[in-house]
Amino acid sequence: MTFSGFVADSVRFVQAHQAFALPIAFGLAFCESLAFVSLLVPATIILIGVGAVVGETGLSLMPLVIGAAAGAACGDAVSYWLGSNFKDNIAHVWPLSRDPGLLTRGRTFFKRWGVFGVFIGRFTGPLRAFVPLSAGMSDMPLLPFFVANVTSACVWAFVVLAPGALGIPWIKHWLF
Repeated sequence: MTFSGFVADSVRFVQAHQAFALPIAFGLAFCESLAFVSLLVPATIILIGVGAVVGETGLSLMPLVIGAAAGAACGDAVSYWLGSNFKDNIAHVWPLSRDPGLLTRGRTFFKRWGVFGVFIGRFTGPLRAFVPLSAGMSDMPLLPFFVANVTSACVWAFVVLAPGALGIPWIKHWLF
């Protein structure tokens, strides 16, 4: 199966099983934000498609945004916890053991931007899950991390789901 076929099949699954859209949005966003797993699951693309399902079927957008935001915030929280508890030992785990540059880029980004980096890191593709990991490794205080994590998760979830839900034409054409 091709990447685009996997994405299209995932979106069709959500369309056929709308009752599960909220837990699916949570799970996808969790995977997208969790260190290591985020590299394996094309969740952002699928969530964009889920947004298109919202626009096509009349599902309510806000519960999905809340579900995706909660999943993203939980994924970052687990990544932060992993970094906080395992520190530099985490660098010996795949994929960091094969590409130590991911962790180095995440740490550099976090050290340069601090709490704002946690917010912005949510929108930086492959670094998305490694910035919270770096924040935990760097002993960032939990409260500033939590504030940046939750606010960025809410913005990110809306930005990912809203274009399809609002009926932006190229998204539907691209996905279906």
